[in-house]
Amino acid sequence: MRDKLVAGNWKMNGNLASNQALLEALISALTPVPGVRCAVCVPFPYLAQAQQALRGSGIAWGAQDLCQFGDGAYTGGVSAAMLADFGCSCVIVGHSERRHVFGENDEVVALKFAQALKAGLVPVLCVGETLAERESGVTEAVVERQLDAVIGASGVATLTGAVVAYEPVWAIGTGKTATPDEAQAVHAFIRGRVSGLNPAVASGLLILYGGSVKAGNAARLFGMPDIDGGLIGGAALDAAEFAAIYRCAQQVT
Repeated sequence: MRDKLVAGNWKMNGNLASNQALLEALISALTPVPGVRCAVCVPFPYLAQAQQALRGSGIAWGAQDLCQFGDGAYTGGVSAAMLADFGCSCVIVGHSERRHVFGENDEVVALKFAQALKAGLVPVLCVGETLAERESGVTEAVVERQLDAVIGASGVATLTGAVVAYEPVWAIGTGKTATPDEAQAVHAFIRGRVSGLNPAVASGLLILYGGSVKAGNAARLFGMPDIDGGLIGGAALDAAEFAAIYRCAQQVT
């Protein structure tokens, strides 16, 4: 049986004082158990704070992005090796905000994925369609293209050390959520696509759902056969809500 994973994405939020309060509240409210993993992905400047606060808590920490290049003359970049130096276990790669706001294409995302693996980090690869793409009936084609860019560059076997997060762009931060059946259909498509290349990798691949996940809908989403947890945005900034979502994952294992 696959583990469940609940990962928080703080996005560009927080400061030293509010972060400390949130981290302390998370540690108090959330007790990780075997088979249900937990992580928070924080902004770069606060990685040291997360490392100090969460060390030994059972809650892992990671970053929200990384540079597609290794160390060197890339002003403003943050390399995978730097993230590993702060004890990060994972890093989000190809989030829709990076793709659509910052203009990252599939090739750049694939390079970032490879850099994360090279440094021993777990890349959390985000895929998903816009509302226009869903209404045009091309959801599967978009997700397949995004997934295949990484598989083509790094090989399907590398997904063994990765996580895939399906995040429909139209459901991120909008309050709209794909129904459990809608989300399951895309998750099943992703697993089926990988299975066609390597059934063993597909069987063990964690596929998360992201898009306005809350305690009120998490149990139904996580109970679907191909949904292995969630990549949580706004609700990750509320310790009680995030802990409640984590408990939903426990209930369906």
